[in-house]
Amino acid sequence: MTIFKKSIITLGAAVMIFSLVFIIFVLAFMDSLYYEINMTSLAGTARTLKNAIGAERLTEIFLNDSGDHPVSAGLPLGVNDAYRLTLIAPSGYVLWDSQVTDRLVNHIDREEVIAALEGREESSRRESISTGMRRIYYALPVFDKFSNLIGVFRLSISIPGFTARVSPVIISFIIFICFFIAFAFWAIVIYSRSLSSSLRRLVNIARSSAPLLSGAVTEEPVSLEFLSLEKTLRAMNNELNLRFEQAKSEGIRLEAILNGMSEAVFAVDSSFKLLLVNPKARQLFNLSNIDISGMTLLEATRSTELAETAKKAVLSGAPFETELTFHSGLGGGAAANPRFEAAGAVRQNTEQYFQIFASPLAAINNAADNSKAGGVVLVMQEITRLVKLERVRRDFVANVSHELRTPIQIIKGFSETLIDDFSSKSSAENEDKAQAEHFIGIIHKNALTMENLTNDLLILSSLENNEINVRDMEECLIAPLVNEAVSAVEVQAKNKNIDIIISCPEDLNGKLYGSLIIQALINLLDNGIKYSPPNSKLRINVSLNNDDLLFEVLDKGIGIPSDQIERIFERFYRVDRAGSGAVKTGEGGTGLGLSIVRHIALLHKGSAEAESRAGEGSVFRIRVPSRNNHNHTD
Repeated sequence: MTIFKKSIITLGAAVMIFSLVFIIFVLAFMDSLYYEINMTSLAGTARTLKNAIGAERLTEIFLNDSGDHPVSAGLPLGVNDAYRLTLIAPSGYVLWDSQVTDRLVNHIDREEVIAALEGREESSRRESISTGMRRIYYALPVFDKFSNLIGVFRLSISIPGFTARVSPVIISFIIFICFFIAFAFWAIVIYSRSLSSSLRRLVNIARSSAPLLSGAVTEEPVSLEFLSLEKTLRAMNNELNLRFEQAKSEGIRLEAILNGMSEAVFAVDSSFKLLLVNPKARQLFNLSNIDISGMTLLEATRSTELAETAKKAVLSGAPFETELTFHSGLGGGAAANPRFEAAGAVRQNTEQYFQIFASPLAAINNAADNSKAGGVVLVMQEITRLVKLERVRRDFVANVSHELRTPIQIIKGFSETLIDDFSSKSSAENEDKAQAEHFIGIIHKNALTMENLTNDLLILSSLENNEINVRDMEECLIAPLVNEAVSAVEVQAKNKNIDIIISCPEDLNGKLYGSLIIQALINLLDNGIKYSPPNSKLRINVSLNNDDLLFEVLDKGIGIPSDQIERIFERFYRVDRAGSGAVKTGEGGTGLGLSIVRHIALLHKGSAEAESRAGEGSVFRIRVPSRNNHNHTD
């Protein structure tokens, strides 16, 4: 059964039910109105008859009641046999009735009598017990001249029922109602068929969308509303076809991009089931001939670290990146992945390093709230070659530094011996003493420079490899650390007559690597002394700023050009303070001091920064959290 036939049946049933309810309501209303009209007429007649008899006569009847019914004189008897007049004493006893002379019962329990005895006019309708007929009653209270209630004056009339009154026309009324229902049902059928025809065409259009919607507009008689709907569907079809072509083109372009990427790409939903895997990822995890439908990320990669990375991205709802190491062969540990070996992507007993970029996907049904992720895209970029190159670089720095340390120490030791030897000789014994001592001094100075360079390289390499030999972070006072750093550079400061002014609260403390903070401050103070003019002042301030410890070293030197301020923390980068643009080495700097400062700040999860203007001095700052909660070995 189609929806249109169901609609016709439903509407027909609704019309019939509505018609029946309407007829019943009308009949009930007419019945009520019929009795209301008769009751109103009876009330008027009762008042008129009471006034016609007169108050004196009624008072005489009720006050002179002897019980033998001698009250007929003066009462309107036989005027109209339809009416029945009853006089009732306050006790309910019937003094007189115009139609019944015997078998009279006490009327004290009658509804209208009770109301009249209370001083109110009242009406009612019921079957009369005395006469056995259906009647309507209207009772009025009777008062004497002193306004005392002395009886009840009741008038009633027997009327035919409403059904008996309308029975002559009920058959005609029923025939009319049947014709009305049939006509309404026929009208519904005709209207439903017109709707069905228009909707059937739209259904056919929807079933075979493209052919019909791309054809000419129908010539069939269709209502304007459905014609407008058909035109709208055609426009929607054209728009959908256009968008479909665009989406298809974008899909082909995206597929080409993913296929050409050298990075492995995974897309998973919020339950971590795979949505998309590019060829590189299939090759990397040996998924080329495997159907990934319904497969989770953990099942496909067998990497708990990668699955945890995806989970963090989904829970946080924010993109982030991390590094993961995959092992192959024996000893792979928890991160071992047998798919690597099977795919030939990794050799036995080797490691691969990946930079993982995790970006959450917004939930489809919650696009307005990006805080809730509906999935995540993982991009795995292999950085094995970069890691190995960095390792080679670090090993090279460490090896060169260790190899240079011995010859530098030998040169330094022999040059110091020669200087002491020449200092002990007289001019007569060595006429070329001054010139030889000058040459040896140059050798000694450069040996010191090379020693500082190798020491700085070793410190920097240790910091980068997390191999610095210090204890774990500990709670310590800051002022002693600052004083120790100042003491280490006190000799250089006195040689240039530079005053170092310290501003640090005595009770300021923090959780730090104390020895590394001292090294960083020494580097900054040494840098300030080198590039500050003689007889100047150097300030070191330490304060607590928003739960961060702020170390500041301020000098009054010639400053740093603004175009070089961003590069001063790079390794081997030294600013030409004379402004020529060339690296100046006359002060004996290694170019690694500020780089060491930056690495120490990063080790504390802090930062190093500089602020300077050429010719106005410089300010170097180290900002670190006052309460670090990690160990050096992390």
